[in-house]
Amino acid sequence: MSDDELLPPERKAAPAPRSGAKPVRKVSKTSLMNAALYHLGRFATSRAGLRQVLERKAWRSLQAHGGDADEVARWIEAVLDSLQKQGWLNDGAFAEARARSLNARGTATRTIRQKLAQKGVAEDDIVAALDRLGEEQGFDDARQSDRMAAVAYARRRRLGPWRGEGELRSERRERDLAALARQGFDLDIARQVIDAETPEQAEDWADSVG
Repeated sequence: MSDDELLPPERKAAPAPRSGAKPVRKVSKTSLMNAALYHLGRFATSRAGLRQVLERKAWRSLQAHGGDADEVARWIEAVLDSLQKQGWLNDGAFAEARARSLNARGTATRTIRQKLAQKGVAEDDIVAALDRLGEEQGFDDARQSDRMAAVAYARRRRLGPWRGEGELRSERRERDLAALARQGFDLDIARQVIDAETPEQAEDWADSVG
């Protein structure tokens, strides 16, 4: 394996050195483990996400000091395997927490699915996370979860019936619908929320429709 094969093509171009930048240290299996633990202490991440972090660090080291790219790649996988066995790295738990957070912020189910896939989470873990989310909320299907998420997003962003009395809702309607569309909600759900006469009407619709 060549040095460049550690990273996808868009990351292969070596960045220009910054003035005053710290010298790049040569990586070892120990330094990669320390870097992984430091990252996990600051951010929730998937196995694929952490691999990218370690690959970037390894690539900079290989560019600066040379070395055996195959050996470094094996170190990275060994670090990931070790952290996974110890429970520090768990894609299932990551997917559940991320799905819960995105839903609370008013993100549609299909967008949650896309975001988790972009993080490298396997389809089985995504399905399990969305099923778990539905169980926690007492929803029978993803569409009911989407209705509640759309209401939560509109409430947080003060869209549709949550706009102030002095604002002309009709002038903002298309913009409000577009805001929900960008979150991944379909037109029917967006219209039901934005065109509700009052916040209570939107909330009752989201809670009662089967």
